[in-house]
Amino acid sequence: MCAGCVNTVETQLRECDGVEVATVNLVTKAAAVQYQADRIQPERLAAVLTEAGFPSQLRQDDDISNSWAEQQQTAQQGQGVRVAIATLLLGFSILGHLHHVGGVTVPILSGLWFHFALATLTLVGPARGILQDGWTGIRRARPNMNTLVSIGALSAYTASVVALVMPTLGWECFFDEPVMLLSFILLGRTLEERARFRATEALRGLIALQPGNAQLVTTPGKTMVIPIAQVQVGDRLQVLPGDKIPVDGQIETGQTTINEAMVTGEALPVTKQVGDRVIGGTLNQSGVIVIQVNRTGADSTLAQMIALVESAQTRKAPIQGLADTLSGYFTYTILALALLTFAFWYGAGVAIWPEAVQMAINPHHGHPAHQVIETSRLLISLKLAIAVVVISCPCALGLATPMAILVGSGIGAQRGLLVRGGDVLETAHRLDMVVFDKTGTLTTGQPRVTHCQSYDPDLTPDDVIGLAASVEKGTRHPLSAAILTEAEHRQLTLTDVTDSATTPGLGVVAQLKKQTLHIGNEAWLAQAHIATDMTSDAVNTFIAQGQTPVYVAVDHRLVGIIAIADRPRDEAVTVIEQLKSQDLQVQLLSGDRPEVAHHLALELGIGVSKGSMTPADKVSAIEKLQRAGHCVGFIGDGINDAPALAQADIGLAMHSGTDIAMETADIVLMRDDLTDVLAALDLSRSTFNKIRQNLAWAFGYNLVCIPLAAGVLLPNFGIALSPGFAGGFMAFSSMGVVLNSLLLRWQLRERCE
Repeated sequence: MCAGCVNTVETQLRECDGVEVATVNLVTKAAAVQYQADRIQPERLAAVLTEAGFPSQLRQDDDISNSWAEQQQTAQQGQGVRVAIATLLLGFSILGHLHHVGGVTVPILSGLWFHFALATLTLVGPARGILQDGWTGIRRARPNMNTLVSIGALSAYTASVVALVMPTLGWECFFDEPVMLLSFILLGRTLEERARFRATEALRGLIALQPGNAQLVTTPGKTMVIPIAQVQVGDRLQVLPGDKIPVDGQIETGQTTINEAMVTGEALPVTKQVGDRVIGGTLNQSGVIVIQVNRTGADSTLAQMIALVESAQTRKAPIQGLADTLSGYFTYTILALALLTFAFWYGAGVAIWPEAVQMAINPHHGHPAHQVIETSRLLISLKLAIAVVVISCPCALGLATPMAILVGSGIGAQRGLLVRGGDVLETAHRLDMVVFDKTGTLTTGQPRVTHCQSYDPDLTPDDVIGLAASVEKGTRHPLSAAILTEAEHRQLTLTDVTDSATTPGLGVVAQLKKQTLHIGNEAWLAQAHIATDMTSDAVNTFIAQGQTPVYVAVDHRLVGIIAIADRPRDEAVTVIEQLKSQDLQVQLLSGDRPEVAHHLALELGIGVSKGSMTPADKVSAIEKLQRAGHCVGFIGDGINDAPALAQADIGLAMHSGTDIAMETADIVLMRDDLTDVLAALDLSRSTFNKIRQNLAWAFGYNLVCIPLAAGVLLPNFGIALSPGFAGGFMAFSSMGVVLNSLLLRWQLRERCE
């Protein structure tokens, strides 16, 4: 119900033997627990919480999406009824007290017995759940928000009953106070729940992407509809135009365009053909395709996205630590302040400022000031103490971080940006150094032929490329793919070779008819005693331009050189410039040759570059930067850069390495677009700023309103809050946090537009 409840549940879990980490999310009402399986079972943890007054159940892995969505939908049921009841109670209370404003008396509704009945019905009816939960908190010595509300409402009700049955005391009846207090609470919480539901729209949209059924191909040309839960790896599924891709797979037959916006945030449809991967939940637009399933259930990209987004909503930002600590003692502190308020006004305050007290508490009473002192000291002190109890709001403190993260992570998921948690958002806010990997990150990861030079007068460049492609078609590495692509582009006819043998890191040797062909680097030809002296000038030029030379020799005689380069991404220059404009330093670490890395750095405007870096070297380089005081973000492809992603303060992984990225990176960029680095950092900063604003509001509200309720303005200005209006302030204080978090949606939308 509030941050105090969160603190209580986390404490209960951490006290269990075998529990290492326990984190509770106030918004999603879920607990994430890291525990030792040989010492305690999760079923026991759920039982412990249930016994402590927090009914809990273990959620199975396959229920992550469906149960969460069902819980969110169920929570919205009956909201209209609750709003109507709260509004009706407020209406009756206001109509019954119009005589205080304009002297208008409404028959029956202005009578004390009517207000007694209304207050009684409110306590035993709509507010019963609040009172029961408040009593449970007292009984278990763990008071919560409902405990404060219950104490305030019951105190006002009891004092009014005493005044009603014992009129000789001269006390005022204020049955409207508990009615207004509880009505405001019910109304405020209902509106808050509705706003929270809207905040989870992005995650519910992800969950809704999963189709319920799939068309299983049983025999060629025949299919049968099966539930999605029965689909297994290796199955062949038919997907018609207009249908969602059921699960992750690879196209076996057909060609189509697929809208992946719901998963990657990319608005334009993507053309897919045989051999291409498809993601479950995306929309098949134009053609009939058959896919072979390669991932299902919790292993699918969509399920991983949902799990990662929900996990992000559980992990707290360190800035929330102070709020959580204070929330644990909040209720006790407020009760102590209420007692001090009562003692001060009962002992001295009323006697010192009788006129101000009379005008502020009951301006229509009509009794002289000295009579206020004699007959209403207890009542006035009690009203102020109740106002202190009910105006305080730990809810805003508890909602400050999770609401902002809920909205921010949901927006990120819609745009293909998966942020792992609030701690990531806070760290990203402090980044001052961004380090890039080269291949597949700053470059496309798809090398291409840039130049071909023949050293044999009988061979044209096309002949050289044709020879090389004939040898390379039986190999698998990026440079061979570049040569084969160039041969296809030039529409060259390839010849089958025999006795092909590949030496990793050097090259290939094969027989073409009666000729021996060597394709590889300079060391490969030197090993075969093939002279390359005549190529030094051209090779030096290629290397200076960041290109890789591939030598082609026929019968131990060099016949040509093919230059290959991995071109930079189109958006790389713009991204680097914008990062530097944000006062971020940029470096490049690459496993490629230093000359290639340096040339790319010059081309993109990166000041520092290092080549020939192994994964361990990259980790060491990042550690050195961190020891120098830098907060480092590393952007890689999520596969061979996993150690560096883990070492960096913030690791951002491109979608090309989805599996390892989900495990290692702090932020996953689902689109193959480098501009998402800027979007992710912007999202992180904006969300963290919302967290700070929410916490400032939560602390500021309590620091201002609690003294106001205690009567600090009463002596000089005659201003005091009645318990009913204090309850209204409390009920809507947390709404400020929720609405401020929702503003993040519009702010980021305007920025993107």
